[in-house]
Amino acid sequence: MKVAVGPDPSLIYRPDVDPEMAKDKGNFRNYTSGPLLDRVFNTYKLMHTYQTVDYVRKKHAQFGGFSCKKMTIMAAMDMLNNLVDESDPDVDFPNSFHAFQTAEGIRKAHPDKDWFHLVGLLHDLGKVLALWGEPQWAVVGDTFPVGCRPQASVVFCDSTFQDNPDLRDPRYSTEFGMYQPHCGLENVLMSWGHDEYLYQMMKFNKVSLPKEAFYMIRFHSFYPWHTGGDYRQLCSQQDLDMLPWVQEFNKFDLYTKCPDLPDVDKLRPYYQALVDKFCPGVLSW
Repeated sequence: MKVAVGPDPSLIYRPDVDPEMAKDKGNFRNYTSGPLLDRVFNTYKLMHTYQTVDYVRKKHAQFGGFSCKKMTIMAAMDMLNNLVDESDPDVDFPNSFHAFQTAEGIRKAHPDKDWFHLVGLLHDLGKVLALWGEPQWAVVGDTFPVGCRPQASVVFCDSTFQDNPDLRDPRYSTEFGMYQPHCGLENVLMSWGHDEYLYQMMKFNKVSLPKEAFYMIRFHSFYPWHTGGDYRQLCSQQDLDMLPWVQEFNKFDLYTKCPDLPDVDKLRPYYQALVDKFCPGVLSW
């Protein structure tokens, strides 16, 4: 059975990515007509209401033992073939095609970095959360730090946080909130979603990818940081050094409707070899 989680709002509504849209962000964000925008707005409204410090900590506790399932990377990829956006006839194909398209784009541009190819393949595997009962606003979409005031480039920043209780809590409602200046993103509690889950899962399983890969996995949906230019006040020097790698990954991750689907069966042996090299065997999810 296909499980439709609906369109990922981080792929559909991202004004900060398009320079033409970004010229007049305020005007664009105030536009409220049309069913697509309404649906995406509602997703972000839920996300920005319920993604609190307490909520994120509860999700870390719920999933941090990684006892949901034991499976290989490729088994998880096969599971995601059940996640098809059935509301869009132009992209009615399995999620794995996007994974292989991303990976092959990176492979073509960076033929000498096999670990980078693998990141392209597995970066969205955290979306298995949607198969375990998590709502869309807690799986997909742009991410942001909880525990401090949201910054301007967070999507719908001015119109979706009014009901978030953290913004009425003096511990969490200032520019730095519960953080210290330049504390480093490794010490920041990010909103819960597929990025954070997969990052934590790979750390738990002691996956042997380089530091750059972990940054790409954890922060590829952190658009307010890598594209919006915000949250620099929380960054360490290491974060700033890693930022260009996340931005390079983003070039290949951005959604494009491609009529030429990759030959997954032909490509699978190459990527299976990379899985065997960097994250072999049965993992805890």
